[in-house]
Amino acid sequence: MAADNTASERVQKALARMGYGSRREIERLISEQKIRINGQLAKPGDHVREGDKINIGSRRAVITSEVSRIRVLLYNKPEGEICTRKDEEGRPTVFDHLGKLKTGRWISVGRLDINSSGLLIFTNYGELANHLMHPSSEIEREYAVRVNGEVTRDTIKTLLKGVELEDGFLKFDQIVDAGGQGANHWYHVILKEGKNREVRRLWQSQDVRVSRLIRVRYGSLVLPRDLKQGKKVELTLDETRELFSAINLKWPQAFEDRGQKKFDKRRRFKTNRTGRGHTRKADEKTGLKKQEKSVYSKTRSDKHKSKKSRP
Repeated sequence: MAADNTASERVQKALARMGYGSRREIERLISEQKIRINGQLAKPGDHVREGDKINIGSRRAVITSEVSRIRVLLYNKPEGEICTRKDEEGRPTVFDHLGKLKTGRWISVGRLDINSSGLLIFTNYGELANHLMHPSSEIEREYAVRVNGEVTRDTIKTLLKGVELEDGFLKFDQIVDAGGQGANHWYHVILKEGKNREVRRLWQSQDVRVSRLIRVRYGSLVLPRDLKQGKKVELTLDETRELFSAINLKWPQAFEDRGQKKFDKRRRFKTNRTGRGHTRKADEKTGLKKQEKSVYSKTRSDKHKSKKSRP
């Protein structure tokens, strides 16, 4: 354990930052005696510092000051996949499509049940995942919901006012009629919590069955129109920085300095070759909500546009 607390941080915070799970997951592993620090069982409140050796079950890690790069993936989850790393029944999981990281691991920001589809966010940076999921952040989640059953004005008022369920008082912050024919009707609902099957249970409390559930937005991140089910796309550095700004999370100074050095190096290289700098602005892309702009704002086709001929 770290003796010099001035250069240390709590073990759960350090491991979450390095991508080994959320703080809650790390705390659970500590309580199950599955984490060792320099050979000794970790206890709640233990601190670590750079260079400390960690055992997390059968995995080994060395505490570093920062991950080498903050990465964020948007994944379009299809129905039938579960949000866990391994399934005893052999069912497909969302992690099957992500690939492994050399250091750390992908952290899922929230979950969707097996019968739901749509936007899932993954990151290797625990502080970002923790901030996106923590109730105090009050980050909006938007879902497209197809329901079967009678929905009256009183039903809408009740769902907006709130319903007392077994795990507390739950409600939608906004409900928008999205149209439909016959018994099946579409609504867009917005809430700021992520409790287990919350959207389905709220509708079921009013004797209305949910037949389709798609998450289309998480905070400022909107499910890209051209992202097919089972596919993923990674945010660029600029988009990741925009995400930090949108959720009022401070961008780490270490990455600020590192990014500036890389920018200066690239600029010097281009100036030496062409005698001038070169910049290119990509077209912005709108997400499913017209009034919201996705942080993922560059289309893949932008990457293949031909460069302008040099004079």
